[in-house]
Amino acid sequence: MTAPVTPELPVVIIGAGPIGLAAAAHLVDRGLDPLILESGPSAATSVRDWGHVRLFSTWDEVIDPAAEKLLANTTWNRPDGATYPTGAAWADDYLQPLADILSARIRYSTTVTGVARQGRDRIVDADRDQQPFTIHTAHTDGTESRILASAVIDASGTWTTPNPAGANGLPALGERSLTDRITYRVPDLTSDHDRTRYAGKRTAVIGSGASAFTALASLAELAKTETGTHGVWILRRGISSSTYGGGEADQLPARGALGLAAKAAVDAGHAHALTGFRIAEISRNTDGTLTLISDDGNRSDPVDEIIVLTGFRPDLAYLSEVRLGLDERLQAPTELAPLIDPNVHSCGTVYPHGEKELSQPEHNLYLAGMKSYGRAPTFLAMTGYEQVRSIAAALAGDQEAAERVELTLPETGVCGGSGLYDEPAAEASGGSCCATPQTLQIGTGAPADFTTGN
Repeated sequence: MTAPVTPELPVVIIGAGPIGLAAAAHLVDRGLDPLILESGPSAATSVRDWGHVRLFSTWDEVIDPAAEKLLANTTWNRPDGATYPTGAAWADDYLQPLADILSARIRYSTTVTGVARQGRDRIVDADRDQQPFTIHTAHTDGTESRILASAVIDASGTWTTPNPAGANGLPALGERSLTDRITYRVPDLTSDHDRTRYAGKRTAVIGSGASAFTALASLAELAKTETGTHGVWILRRGISSSTYGGGEADQLPARGALGLAAKAAVDAGHAHALTGFRIAEISRNTDGTLTLISDDGNRSDPVDEIIVLTGFRPDLAYLSEVRLGLDERLQAPTELAPLIDPNVHSCGTVYPHGEKELSQPEHNLYLAGMKSYGRAPTFLAMTGYEQVRSIAAALAGDQEAAERVELTLPETGVCGGSGLYDEPAAEASGGSCCATPQTLQIGTGAPADFTTGN
């Protein structure tokens, strides 16, 4: 059980993104004192980086109840709850107004460089839980500072630490030297810069989630007006029943539509898939094009650009002096990991969770939001809001509210695991990998009951 925090010291929240700001709103609602540390110059810095991307959740699903309660006392105009915001609209029309209310509790351009117990490294047991946290920070003017806190909620997300193209979790050989040709973000093809970069080019898109779907669909739109534009979809696994997500069965219709848009892109011939391809090396050819080489020696046809959308991972470096209980595979809290394991679960099969599943061996320290999911890709904003509601209740000493479930998640329509990693695609029941890489023009000339997977 979590004891109430002491009123003399603030609860430090790392990150002024959607979950960090929601955490602050819940703490204020509970009469506690939050202090948000944000490395960027404004709220929702990471969200603004992908501001051109439209969310697959409606406004009703991305506004936190405690935050809305604070905003209701201002001139804020609530967006139409049934519509879908872009990242930019989410930041400008909700997150920034919320940050403005909390402005006295936010320190911008403040990067957390370390978290520890006062006078205790991670080895020392004596009176550990009775010591406040010390948060070391660095500022843009080169100065450093130290902040004492009664509790820490790390809601910094994972945006700044994308996964590499290499299939073994390490950058592929040559990847680090090709930063001019590789991006780890969904391009904005409405901008002149990105449109020029990809128009008339062959672009490899690496990944099998919503971001990859978005990139493939965007390239397909560009291909309609720019001759020579083509996507090469690199899949580590084979083709099975869940490649395109839940489709029309998804209870988040816009999420299902992303997969259908990607399928339309390949059906129309604007992209093709290279399956069972696990990248080990990327080489630059004499003509300037790039070739992807798999771990078993297979080579892709030359491409001009590469978009790596293989997910993200948490930055744990500044937490080295606190005691964390993390799953050895997902790097998510030990109690949470079995509920979100992508080998078993999709978004809809994960029941809501809170303080109990997020508790760490270090008393009153929590990873929340996307960071709590480690390397799992199934996070939804409403899940994070439920997390911080529960954490705030626990820190306020209301254990009954902390343990209460106040959220029902939508289902994806594609539930269950992803199948055996090396199961041949023809025999897979739900996601697999072909025994040897093969190029497939998905949907073209395929029978009506042709199914796809990741």
